[in-house]
Amino acid sequence: MDTLITKCKSAKKPLVVAGCVPQGSRDLKELEGVSIVGVQQIDRVVEVVEETLKGHEVRLMNRKTLPALDLPKVRKNKFVEILPINVGCLGACTYCKTKHARGHLGSYTVDGLVERVKTVIADGVKEIWLSSEDTGAYGIYIVWSTLDAKETFDVHFHGICRDIGVNLPILLKAIVAELPPDGSTMLRIGMTNPPFILEHLKEIAEVLCHPCVYSFLHVPVQSGSDAILTAMNREYTVSEFRTVVDTLTELVPGMQIATDIICGFPGETDEDFAQTVDLIKEYKFPQVHISQFYPRPGTPAARMKKVPSNIVKNRSRELTSVFEAFTPYNGMEGRVERIWITEIATDGIHLCVLISGLYFTSLLSKVGHTKGYVQVLVIAPESMLGTSAIAKITSVGRWSVFGEVIETLTQVNLKTVSKKVPNQDNCSPCSNQFESCACSKEPEPCSCGPDSSREHSVLEECTASMNGSRMEDRSNKNPIGWLLRKRRNHEHKKAENGGGPGLKKKLDWALGGWGIVDRALLVGSLVSFLMIVAVIIHLEFRNRF
Repeated sequence: MDTLITKCKSAKKPLVVAGCVPQGSRDLKELEGVSIVGVQQIDRVVEVVEETLKGHEVRLMNRKTLPALDLPKVRKNKFVEILPINVGCLGACTYCKTKHARGHLGSYTVDGLVERVKTVIADGVKEIWLSSEDTGAYGIYIVWSTLDAKETFDVHFHGICRDIGVNLPILLKAIVAELPPDGSTMLRIGMTNPPFILEHLKEIAEVLCHPCVYSFLHVPVQSGSDAILTAMNREYTVSEFRTVVDTLTELVPGMQIATDIICGFPGETDEDFAQTVDLIKEYKFPQVHISQFYPRPGTPAARMKKVPSNIVKNRSRELTSVFEAFTPYNGMEGRVERIWITEIATDGIHLCVLISGLYFTSLLSKVGHTKGYVQVLVIAPESMLGTSAIAKITSVGRWSVFGEVIETLTQVNLKTVSKKVPNQDNCSPCSNQFESCACSKEPEPCSCGPDSSREHSVLEECTASMNGSRMEDRSNKNPIGWLLRKRRNHEHKKAENGGGPGLKKKLDWALGGWGIVDRALLVGSLVSFLMIVAVIIHLEFRNRF
């Protein structure tokens, strides 16, 4: 941050800084002479910018009521709404300054959040991401006694109460009830720490089983050692973290859990680190965010005895190697999944498809997600952004899987998807969306999932479509093969319908060996691959030296 500020000051540019760092460290020397917008003053950013352009230094950092949910915004992705359910933090982690910057927890009302959900769905949003410093703490307020918090962050627990009289399951059920029954808009639940979700595990599992909610949750553990968790003041044990993971994995089919690890926290011994490695090896999480400890000024951890930096780096590399050796998506190849497509792949790969031997159209890799929020890369036209589709997984990679779209579901209305999360007393989460509820006297589809007859019908249609399109061809396992096969099938069809000697000659050119387009596709793909490898090698070289 200081580098950017220095550059702006050197260029004599008006500068406004916003976010947690200036809010929590307003006395930093680098912030002298610049305007600052506090984390709860975002609604006044225009005012601050205008005054700064006039040459005035403005600092708005006093905490107030929660920012309005309907502030004007330009979404980075028009299909994704990031919806904060609360602001602030209940924890007092010894390494973190979030509490100092954002203050105590304050939660938005259920009615206010539900109204926002209705609004964004009407705007065409296809994914709603609930965001929070700790989603599980929604509706809770802890009373702390703070001793010189600005300098030491020393706190003492006094009591706990509900700040608005509700909890996370109540909110989630209210939101899910407003999601379109056809599954066109999905809900993703944000990061939650273990302590406050423990009492709601079964209710959260019910919500995660709902067809309109991704079966995915980010639950940071930070360390596999109870001694280090105590030093971090994380307020849970490794055993309690295991309870969260084991319960959700058991109750939610296809559940995917991501976690975080901090390597080299002060006092971490070789034995502590070994326990962390063992925990990651045991669960083989598909996503692990690994970071090295960094002492933030003013926090208790900054005053603790540090682990030598070379040891911290070695531990980070070792854990990264362990994690990258996992193959979490093995077994998915050949499966048929419903995916939700909301973004363009960051690899920027463009592929050209020959249309009737004369025209070219540009296709881009699109990113879809399964119900378990597994990333699926498909080649599709831009018109498919914001839609749902049935896809066959053609191959798997370390970080994502590759698929081929079989059928788009833009117009398909899955009428039997329940608008409400089932009551746990009446129905437990289904292990199979197509089985009947055990609580029902007559065989009928469970309200936890879509109607079995319709879903089976869709899958049967997809299977028939696959069988009719030469799916046994190995070329369907990669985008280039898929494109070449589509072109050849197209030319065959036109030839069968009769197209005269001109078309026959064109078909002979298209199928007779490797043509210009074939070679261009292969050469372009090879060049792209070599460039990616070169960039990876360059970045690895920079990181090491």
